Parts: sequence; structure tokens; C-alpha cells
Amino acid sequence: MLVLGLGNRLLGDDAAGPLAVATLAASDGDRGAIFRDGGTIGLALLPEIQDASGFIAVDAARFGAEAGTVRVFEGEAMDAQLGGRKRSAHEVALADLMGAAALSGRLPGRRALVAVQPESTALGLEPTPAVAAAIPQLCRAVDELLQRWRGRA
Repeated sequence: MLVLGLGNRLLGDDAAGPLAVATLAASDGDRGAIFRDGGTIGLALLPEIQDASGFIAVDAARFGAEAGTVRVFEGEAMDAQLGGRKRSAHEVALADLMGAAALSGRLPGRRALVAVQPESTALGLEPTPAVAAAIPQLCRAVDELLQRWRGRA
């Protein structure tokens, strides 16, 4: 299982994905997953996605909710979320990576986007209070997916 935190740590709430993945990687417990900071994503990550038995992207994404709201988009719902209007370079790159994995016949059947609605992605080294408060919820959502996918929930 691959858990990839996406976002730019220099753009306020955009850092939510990497911050959540860093929290998960530093915590105790055997989750049976690889945790990676995917930053603003690149094609070098394609083989990792293709080789994963399950793939979870953790990211700040706009989905029309109140700042700090966490949502899980699983399977085709993830595909639909990524197929909408792109608001950041890594949303475009993730959609492209998922498309390339699908074209190669190696898109993980178990895939999800765990997303938080950002308030601000302006230059800044810290997320807004609403998104900072949502980091534990992002982590719980990832843990719940991993447990369910491993048949432990």
C-alpha cells in the first residue's frame, strides 16, 4: 500500500498532505504501508503507483465545503474528483499519473483521495488554523482505509 502526501509545504494549506503523511510515518504502529511525501508530484512516482496494491493520495483539494472539512473519495469517486476542474499543478499531475497507470493496465483497484478543503494556499509556512486542526482527521481517514483494505475493520 502506498500513501502519498501531495502539496507544497511553502503554500499554507497546500502542505496538508505532506504534513499528514509525516505524522503517520512518525507514529507508532505497523500499518503495512509505505508513506511518501510526493511534494508537487512527478512522473518518477508512476512506478510506485503502478506497483501498489492500494494507493491513497492525501491532499488539499477544493470540493466546495467549509475550510478544514475532510472527505474521502474512493475508487471511481476519486477518478471523478480528479477529472474536474484543476486548481493546482499537482492535481493535474496526479490525474495524469492515474491516467498513465490506467493506460498501462496497472491502476490500483483500491485507490482513494483523502482531501481537506483549504482556506488559503497563499505563500506561508503554516496551514491555517482550520486545516491544521484537520490533520488528525486526515490521519484517521487514512488509517481507516488501510484497516478496511486489509480486512481489519
